[in-house]
Amino acid sequence: MGKVIAIANQKGGVGKTTTAINLAASLAAIEHPTLLIDIDPQANCSSGVGINPRTVQKSTYEVLIGDISLEEAIQPTELPFLEVVPSHINLVGAEIEMIDVMERERILANALRRARRKYDFIIIDCPPSLGLLTLNALTAANSVLIPVQAEYFALEGLGQLLNTIKIVRQHLNPELEIEGVLLTMFDTRLRLSNQVAEEVRRYFGDKVFRTIVQRNVRLSEAPSFGRPVLLYDITSVGARNYMALAKEIVQNNQRFLLPESTAEEASTNGLSIPAGRRSSSDAAPFRPHPEQDA
Repeated sequence: MGKVIAIANQKGGVGKTTTAINLAASLAAIEHPTLLIDIDPQANCSSGVGINPRTVQKSTYEVLIGDISLEEAIQPTELPFLEVVPSHINLVGAEIEMIDVMERERILANALRRARRKYDFIIIDCPPSLGLLTLNALTAANSVLIPVQAEYFALEGLGQLLNTIKIVRQHLNPELEIEGVLLTMFDTRLRLSNQVAEEVRRYFGDKVFRTIVQRNVRLSEAPSFGRPVLLYDITSVGARNYMALAKEIVQNNQRFLLPESTAEEASTNGLSIPAGRRSSSDAAPFRPHPEQDA
């Protein structure tokens, strides 16, 4: 059973979509079958992996209003182990259309039941709000990853997000946990970045990822080419940061990468069993194609 991680923060511009794209791509690059779900009406996540949202016929909108199954909306990407469910601007009206639906907060969770058996990781890119779309993602997820920009104002509003997570735990998804807090757009030259990092670590403790995503031009340029940074410039600092984050997440989620019976036995006995690698005959090679014409 795959691990579902929602990338959420109601504050915009903190690197949420960048994290969703590049974390999913990095997990796929180390041969973990990964599904990226774009549930943001802006559809930046979709365009960031090379899909034109204007031409999409089957998207998360059709899934949420019940027209199609989630499996019908899945599209391939350049990476062999990465698939995506794209978004569409029509998703703007989905919250209104979902108001009268029974158990409207569980629509995505129900849609994901079969898909969870096919992938090691499912990454959900949430909109920058705490509305019904984000609520669906949090109800469907095992955990939530919170990107925090290394600036003062980024800390404001975190309390509201944590309160929403608490409410979801109480009423909709008792197993929801915080996957971790990721410091993004970090500039080691600025005292402010280090002060914000200290404040975040003081509050969240060991829930803060060891990996820090530094400010990186290549990371900012990659979406305009419709590619994750791994395929745009694999040698960049941004690519290395997100590969490190992917490895950290894999290390923290070994039990989700085991067959269900083995995982249950390991959990019962308090054991930590490393996830088995796929054989070379089963794995399609990962071939990055870095662009040099930025």
